[in-house]
Amino acid sequence: MLKALLAPLRWIFRVTLAILILFEEWGWEPLRRVFALIAKLPVIRQIEALLKRLPPRWAFVVLVLPSLLILPIKLAAVWLVAEGHALLGVGVIVAAKLFGTALLAWLFQLIQPALMQLPWFARLYARWTRWKADLLAWVRASAVWRTARAIKLRVRRLFRRGSRVQG
Repeated sequence: MLKALLAPLRWIFRVTLAILILFEEWGWEPLRRVFALIAKLPVIRQIEALLKRLPPRWAFVVLVLPSLLILPIKLAAVWLVAEGHALLGVGVIVAAKLFGTALLAWLFQLIQPALMQLPWFARLYARWTRWKADLLAWVRASAVWRTARAIKLRVRRLFRRGSRVQG
C-alpha cells in the first residue's frame, strides 16, 4: 500500500529531475562553447593551463567553488523578489544560473581527468551518468516527448520548405 501511495511522488520527482537535467543538457554544450570563446584571451589560457595541472583534490575544490561563489548572488536575487522586485530578482537568478552552468561546463572539461583519479568521484560519476541516461531514456520514451519531437520536426520541415520557396 505504501508503494502505491509513493508512486505518484516518485513520478513527480522523476519528472522534475528530468526537466532540470534536460535544461542542463540543452544548456551545457552551447554555454561551454560561449565560455570557450572567452577562454581565447591570453590570461584565460594561462588559467586553463594551471587548471589542467591541478592535483585531483584541488581540482575538486575548483569544481565546488563556482557554486559557493554564485550562492550570494542567488540569495541577493531572493532578497530582490522579497522586496517586490520580482522581475529583477528572477532575471538575476536566471543570469546566475546561465553563468554558473557555463563556468561549470568549462571547468569540468578542464579538470575531469584529474577528478577521475579520485576513486570515489569516478564511482559517483559513473553512477550519475548511468542514472541520468536511464532517466533521459524514460523521458524520451514518453508519449509527451515523442509528440513534442514530432511537432518540432514538422515545424522544421515547414520552415525549410518555406525558405526554399522564397529563395
